Amino acid sequence: MNKVIAVSSWWHGLTGPEKFRLYTQLTLQGAIAAVAVIAAVTAVSTPWAAVTIAVSGIAAVMAIQAQHDLATWSPRAFQRWMFPVATGVLIVSWTLCAIVANRIPTETDVDAARATGTYAALLASLSVVSFTRRKWWILIVISIATGLVFGSTPASGLQLTAVIFFVGGFMVITTLATLWGLRIVDELERTRTVEARLRVAEERLRFSRDLHDVVGRSFSAIAVKSELAATLVRASAADRAATEMDEVKALAVESMDQMRELVRGYRGIDLEGEVAGARSLLKAAGCDLAVEGDASKVPGPFHEVAAWAVREGTTNIVKHSAATAATLTLGSGGMSLRNNGAPDASLATDERSGLKGLAERLSAAGARLDTAVTGDGFILEILWENHDSSPTGR
Repeated sequence: MNKVIAVSSWWHGLTGPEKFRLYTQLTLQGAIAAVAVIAAVTAVSTPWAAVTIAVSGIAAVMAIQAQHDLATWSPRAFQRWMFPVATGVLIVSWTLCAIVANRIPTETDVDAARATGTYAALLASLSVVSFTRRKWWILIVISIATGLVFGSTPASGLQLTAVIFFVGGFMVITTLATLWGLRIVDELERTRTVEARLRVAEERLRFSRDLHDVVGRSFSAIAVKSELAATLVRASAADRAATEMDEVKALAVESMDQMRELVRGYRGIDLEGEVAGARSLLKAAGCDLAVEGDASKVPGPFHEVAAWAVREGTTNIVKHSAATAATLTLGSGGMSLRNNGAPDASLATDERSGLKGLAERLSAAGARLDTAVTGDGFILEILWENHDSSPTGR
């Protein structure tokens, strides 16, 4: 009972390709064994022929077991010596039959030798020739040699050569098709594995991007308000400093809530809320934000990515510029965020690492991100797909 449970557990532990490989291997080996038994029983009146057939069948089964593409359990070291030994046994069997057919005058032995030699040649075609490099040349040599050695007349020899070549060729093609099918199954399994890994990587990238978006703006706001509170304390404006620190506390609590929602996967984002938050944050940083248009003009499918764009753009203004004025434009064709006090072009592209994640998010939603540095200003422009080319389109 324990053995049955162990076998069942082992079977269920195999992957789909491993089960298919085992099925293919056992099918080939079972066919060889069945033919060997039938041939040996037929040749029972000639004991040496029956033994030769049985040994050849075992050798062919070993040759199949030695193939890495088919074997499911054989160790590599075992496979390395198994195939040469099996090949040698088949060659010896064929040679023994050739000697008997041409040196022993007994008619029974000659007939048995011809049948056994032909059987050994076909087994070699299936289990050995199929796995060699120059398989077709080797098959031609085996076919001609078998016809010359075991053919009683030139006509019968030619006929036997044709039989060995075409039947053996069919076996080779069948084996190659089987191996090709196994490789396709393996490739599909590898593709599934790679796809699963890519999904994990994409999810990690999405999470890191969301984490950057959530934490980036909040930390920027906390840094600005903390600096403002410190300045107010030094200016003896304790009440205003306390107000700013209360806002810092509120931002910290909000950030923790957003982090929890992010981890749970339930976090949402609102465009109007982001615009209001951007105006408040930039005002605290000493930058006046003018808003042209409103959230209702942005097409519904792009509301969420527009909110992310406002959040990322605001974070970049606070972190990477000394802006005193900014303009946010919202329209049916796209949106833009312009600010002064931008660094040079190299800093604008190198330091704004969040823009790469934003561009990926926008691309997935069907929008395009463009950035430009003009004088001391920076422009972040987003165009919605299949809408007017102008961000201010109405």
